[in-house]
Amino acid sequence: MRHYVQVPTVEQERAYDFNSAFEPRPCMCLGVCCCCAALRPRYKRLVDNIFPEDPKDGLVKADMEKLTFYAVSAPEKLDRIGAYLAERLSRDVVRHRYGYVLIAMEALDQLLMACHSQSIKPFVESFLHMVAKLLESGEPKLQVLGTNSFVKFANIEEDTPSYHRRYDFFVSRFSAMCHSCDHDPETQTEIRIAGIRGIQGVVRKTVNDELRATIWEPQHMDKIVPSLLFNMQKIEDVDSRTGPPSSPTGGEKEENPALLAENCFRELLGRATYGNMNNAVRPVFAHLDHHKLWDPNEFAVSCFKIIMYSIQAQYSHHVIQEILGHLDACKKDPPRVRAGIIQVLLEAVAIAAKGSIGPTVLEVFNTLLKHLRISVDFELGDRRSSAGSATFSTSSKENDERIVQNAIIQTIGFFGSNLPDYQRSEIMMFIMGKVPVLGATSQSLDTSHLGDLGTRRIQIMLLRSLLMVTSGYKAMTITNALPAPFLDPLLSPSLMEDSELRQLVLEILHNLIDRHDNRAKLRGIRIIPDVSDLKIKRDKISRQDVSFMKKHGQQLYRHIYLGCKEEDNVQKNFELLYTSLALITIELANEEVVIDLIRLAIALQDVAIINEDNLPMFNRCGIMALVAAYLNFLSQMIAVPSFCQHVSKVIETRSLEASYFLPETIFKDKCNLPKSLEKHEKNLFFLTNKIAESLGGSGYSVERLSVPYVPQVTDEDRLSRRKSIVDTVSIQVDILPGNNTEDKIDNTEEITFEALKKAIDNNGLEEQEKEKRRLVIEKFQKAPFEEIAAQCETKANLLHDRLAQILELTIRPPPSPSGTMTITAGHAHYQSVPVYEMKFPDLCVY
Repeated sequence: MRHYVQVPTVEQERAYDFNSAFEPRPCMCLGVCCCCAALRPRYKRLVDNIFPEDPKDGLVKADMEKLTFYAVSAPEKLDRIGAYLAERLSRDVVRHRYGYVLIAMEALDQLLMACHSQSIKPFVESFLHMVAKLLESGEPKLQVLGTNSFVKFANIEEDTPSYHRRYDFFVSRFSAMCHSCDHDPETQTEIRIAGIRGIQGVVRKTVNDELRATIWEPQHMDKIVPSLLFNMQKIEDVDSRTGPPSSPTGGEKEENPALLAENCFRELLGRATYGNMNNAVRPVFAHLDHHKLWDPNEFAVSCFKIIMYSIQAQYSHHVIQEILGHLDACKKDPPRVRAGIIQVLLEAVAIAAKGSIGPTVLEVFNTLLKHLRISVDFELGDRRSSAGSATFSTSSKENDERIVQNAIIQTIGFFGSNLPDYQRSEIMMFIMGKVPVLGATSQSLDTSHLGDLGTRRIQIMLLRSLLMVTSGYKAMTITNALPAPFLDPLLSPSLMEDSELRQLVLEILHNLIDRHDNRAKLRGIRIIPDVSDLKIKRDKISRQDVSFMKKHGQQLYRHIYLGCKEEDNVQKNFELLYTSLALITIELANEEVVIDLIRLAIALQDVAIINEDNLPMFNRCGIMALVAAYLNFLSQMIAVPSFCQHVSKVIETRSLEASYFLPETIFKDKCNLPKSLEKHEKNLFFLTNKIAESLGGSGYSVERLSVPYVPQVTDEDRLSRRKSIVDTVSIQVDILPGNNTEDKIDNTEEITFEALKKAIDNNGLEEQEKEKRRLVIEKFQKAPFEEIAAQCETKANLLHDRLAQILELTIRPPPSPSGTMTITAGHAHYQSVPVYEMKFPDLCVY
């Protein structure tokens, strides 16, 4: 006979409370164990009810509402619900019942969105486990399904963070999906989009929590950043990525992996902070190196534009430091790779120059100048190694190095020209200090192993970069623009035997002197009929400018004077010298400076007429044309009628009788040059007495006009390696008279009638002077160095002995009874003087 155990009935639609005392048990009979479906836990029955018999019917909404209500009413059962759903989903995935998989994930999503309590955390673990199962499957639809569920989860803001939760698997899996290579293009695009959206979800879920910053660790950034860059390479329109963050439509984001990756990359960089900025930028360099994207570098430039526009402005110097560090690491790479990196640096500093770039200003310039020297070294090394065999590969390498050098110069100039004025003046001093000058002890670049050619190239490139830095620089006073520590080394290259160097120095001076943008109006050397038509802007000369000209005016005059006397001058040199004189007149000229400028112009005219330096005829006529153009400009600027009349008359006479003395004629391609200038009449020249008369009547102090201009003697010729015949003659003339006393006796002549007759005969005297000068020059050019040094030493010893004699006679100490010390043969002797032999002054004797 069977005995049955009574089973309690379950109240319909009542929330199930888990309690071991009241937990329903399966119906069992004696000797037989059977299970009744009605006795299963309620959460399992509610979960089972949401699944229809046919998966095509979809989720049973009514039962889903019951499950949701149950989960909200009993949040402690969420973990069991999640675990059971995960169990069913895993079983369905293995059995390829994808319809039930879709229903399970839909139910999970609804539960996740409906429940917002601390008990959701255990449920999340089951949820992430199910998402991982989907991502691990090889079915693209399931991978996309798991990604969509994860994105929904990422958008949920949790009340408290979960510090034990990690997303390492999801970072790796989503990154792998970004590199999908499925044979079907549509499926490939779909998987890549899912991977990018998954990375975006991971970033949004973790990046805002500072205590859970594992996403910024290098092992994660090395996967995330290259995955995004890989998809960004597919953008066809490069210009779409070069500006600030764009706002494409939602459809474009979903359909285009490149745009979606770009926006995810911008979002990632925008959330980067001070401590993790470097970890986000370094993988970019690794990706560009691995895929060889520095040459051509369009994609690299666009990437760093995105970076610079996306990050916070105060962190931009981190990016610049990383680029400089990578440039140092790639210093032995091919030239085009280095040029690509430098071009990226140019674009980066162009964006960051007007923002906060911190202490990296000098570091940028120092690194670029170092690589400039390295590039010149590589170029000259290739040239030396291929001496005698001009191959195509060698010339190609040299051209590539020129590309690197031009990129460096462009970067230096662009960066410096965008800096504030107070920083730009420091950069000007810094670059000028790097220019190598022979004999100068400074912090210049080490070019000792480059030779003369390498040193010249370094000088030209540094001056070109300095020219770009000074463009647009407007200082309140000329003292701020040309301080003495900057002016002296700047003018030294203007004395070198290189016309290009001298041109660069003059152009830099123009940038600094021209504070009213008048240089464009003065371009080209010419006779200006009416200067007022140029509408030149000028202000009253300030006290600081007057003081500057008193201190450094002669220095400027000297360099202009010596620059006109260089044999290799071309038309551009004369044009720049003319512009220099005109700008000094506009910006810095008072009455005293005007007189000095006229003296300088007359001295240049005398240089062309007398020709002590044996200049070519073109140079002599060019100097005459320069003087004519400048005095025409100066006379109209000071507006003295008689002075203007004299200048106009001379110019008119020249146009009729000697047009080669005017710039419009001498600088033509074909100009007939005269054979000599000695036979020309005085009416073709500007006369000092006529100028003095005209200016004296207008209140100018013309006494100094009668004193010929003579340039100051400095050490700049030695520092700039300038071979000046005049200096050689002056040294020789100083040395020769001091050779011995016999020469002095022989050189003294008796004043007789014949001697006076010879003195009156100018022609013979001039020929004797020329012959004497020729012998002196020839001796110094051909004599051994030891002989010249011995002559200098002899003269120095003679002067020292005479000075000692004079000092002994004038500063002899009074005699002392204790004696005076004399040194004979290296031994000291004391000679005492008796008191009665000493001579005392009359006031001391009584």
